[in-house]
Amino acid sequence: MKNKEAIIAEIKALPTNKIKLAVCDIDGILRGKIMHKSKFLQAIESNFGFCNVIFGWDAADESYDNGKYTGWHSGYPDAPSVIDLSTFRKIPWEDNMPFFLADLQDKEQNAIPVCPRGLLKTVIAKAESMGFAPIFSQEFEWFNFKETPQSLNEKQYTNIEPLTPGMFGYSLLRSSYESDFFNDLFDLMGKFDIPLEGLHTETGPGVYEAAITYSGALEAADRAVLFKTAAKEIAYMHGIIASFMAKWNHDLPGCSGHVHQSLWDTDKNKNLFYDENKEDKMSDLMQQYMAGQLFCLPEILPMVAPNINSYKRLVEGAWAPTTITWGIDNRTTALRALPGSAKATRLETRVCGSDVNPYLAMAACLAAGLYGIEHELELNQAPVVGNGYEVFDYGIFASDLRQAVERMKSNDLAARLFGSEFTDHFVRTREWEYRQYAKEVNSWELKRYFEII
Repeated sequence: MKNKEAIIAEIKALPTNKIKLAVCDIDGILRGKIMHKSKFLQAIESNFGFCNVIFGWDAADESYDNGKYTGWHSGYPDAPSVIDLSTFRKIPWEDNMPFFLADLQDKEQNAIPVCPRGLLKTVIAKAESMGFAPIFSQEFEWFNFKETPQSLNEKQYTNIEPLTPGMFGYSLLRSSYESDFFNDLFDLMGKFDIPLEGLHTETGPGVYEAAITYSGALEAADRAVLFKTAAKEIAYMHGIIASFMAKWNHDLPGCSGHVHQSLWDTDKNKNLFYDENKEDKMSDLMQQYMAGQLFCLPEILPMVAPNINSYKRLVEGAWAPTTITWGIDNRTTALRALPGSAKATRLETRVCGSDVNPYLAMAACLAAGLYGIEHELELNQAPVVGNGYEVFDYGIFASDLRQAVERMKSNDLAARLFGSEFTDHFVRTREWEYRQYAKEVNSWELKRYFEII
C-alpha cells in the first residue's frame, strides 16, 4: 500500500486534472462526482462537503418520508467527507482516471452512524479487538442483456433480450460468443485492482459468475461494491446491460452474492477456522461462528436480503436457501461449510443475493459470527446431508421483506450488533421500500383482474 506522500506525488504528476470520487449509499449504490485535481489535493488536507441526501433518498432518488438522519426537516446539508487514500485505483476504461472512495463524517469527524462502510469498519474493529483478522471475499452471479438504458426505458422492461439463449452453465462455448466482453471483464477488473479467481457462465440465458480474490474484510467489501459498478460500466462499452437484480424472471434461477469468510490470527499466518485434530477439520471457533450466524441471520435478514425482490430468489429448489440449516459442501443449505486445508477452510453464507450492499452483508455475517464466539454458542444441529429444503427442524427464513423487517424490529439484537442509530435508519429505509411497493399496481394484477374479475 502506498503512503499518503507517495499518492499525492503520483496524483500531482498525472497529466489529467480529473479525479473520480464515490460514496456508497444504504442500497449499495455508488454516488459520486469528478473533482478537479487542485480541489482534490486540498480535500486531502481539509476534507470536503458531500450532500447528505444520499442517505435521505432511495435507489430511485425519492426522498424518504420517515427519515431522521436527514430530510426536508434538515435541509439536506453537506456532510464533512474524508477521502480514503488506501482505496486509490485507476480506471483503465477511462484513460486511467484516478479513483477513490470517500466516507461521510459528522461534525466531530466521526463516521456517521448510518454509513454502511463505516458500519463494517466498526465490526472489523471489534473482530480485531478479539484477536481476529477477518478474511473475506464475495462472488456474484448476474444476467447480461443486449439492451441499453434507452431501450429498457422504451420497452418498459418487457421483452428484454438476454445476451445468449438457453441454460448453459460452465459453458466454454457461450463464453466465447461475446469473448470481447468476457475477456474485458476479467482483464479490466484486474487492472482496476479487483482480481478475479474465476469467471464463467452460469445456468440461465446470459448469466455470468465471478469469484473475487479474497482479502481483508474491508478491502473485500470495497472490491465487491466496485465490481458491481465496474461490470455495468464495462458492459455499457459493449452495448450490454448487466443486472444484479436478485430475481428478474420467475422461470429462471436467481442471482447469488455468496460471502466467503474465515478468521485468522492478527498476523494473518494461521487460519483459526482450521483444526487438524478435528475429524472434519472445523475448529471450535468456526463452529461457534456458524452457530452465531444460524442464530442471528433470521433476526437481521434484511441486512443480507434487503429488497422486495430479494425474497423471490429465496424459494425452494432455486439454488438459494429457505431453511435455517448448514452442511458440509452442501449447496441447499443456508451455510455451506468448506473445511479442507489450513489455508482454504472457510464458511460460505449462501443467503446473500447479488442485490446486497456488500458492506452491510459482510457486516451482518461478521457481527453474527462474532456473536456466536462471544456467547460460546454450540453448533447444536447436525449438518444436513442431502436436501436442505426438506429440513424444517430449525425454522425457515422470512418469506418477504415486510415479515423480515418486522422480525428485525421485534427484538434488540440488531441494535446490539450494529448500534441503535444505524438500526433505526436502516429499518426505516426498508419500511419505506415495502410501502413503495405496496401502493403500486403491477402487470400481474392487470392481467389477472382488469377484464375478468
